[in-house]
Amino acid sequence: MNTDIAVVAGGCFWCTEAVFQRLEGVISVTSGYTGGTIKNPAYREVTTGRTGHTEAIKIEYNPTIITYKELLEVFFATHDPTTLNRQGADKGTQYRSGIYYNNEEQKQIAEGIIEELTTQNVFDAPIVTEVMALGPFYNAEGYHQDYYNQNSQQGYCQFVINPKLNKLYTTFRSKLKKEIQN
Repeated sequence: MNTDIAVVAGGCFWCTEAVFQRLEGVISVTSGYTGGTIKNPAYREVTTGRTGHTEAIKIEYNPTIITYKELLEVFFATHDPTTLNRQGADKGTQYRSGIYYNNEEQKQIAEGIIEELTTQNVFDAPIVTEVMALGPFYNAEGYHQDYYNQNSQQGYCQFVINPKLNKLYTTFRSKLKKEIQN
């Protein structure tokens, strides 16, 4: 099977993981940390904001089913790319918006979609999403993996993640995995 990797950060990785797990063509989603200065950071270190890492997700996907551009369209529609170092109540550099590309083609697609969204005035404020070459990606601790699916009744999931999923279900219904569409 033909697969590729995309890495994005859209605030808390629990939210972005839950969104991308539901897309047809996505094989796996791993929560983790990237963009920082220390090796193998722990969650307790990243949450201080002093390591430079952001909470990100690594998406393994089949590009013959869903393209990199389509993944980025979902990314921009399901978080606020105009708030610097913040998503909702989550504040700090670890919650920044970012796209971490693997190659020049991904970089061009990312920059192109940001230019397109800016030209179309899709957002009321400038997009502050950083676009950077992917450095080391460190998997988050096990309890962060598949978080929403394991904890969907928790308050954070109900009040923060569910609205993002509802937007995904209405805006990108045709891109959902078949078992979710039914």
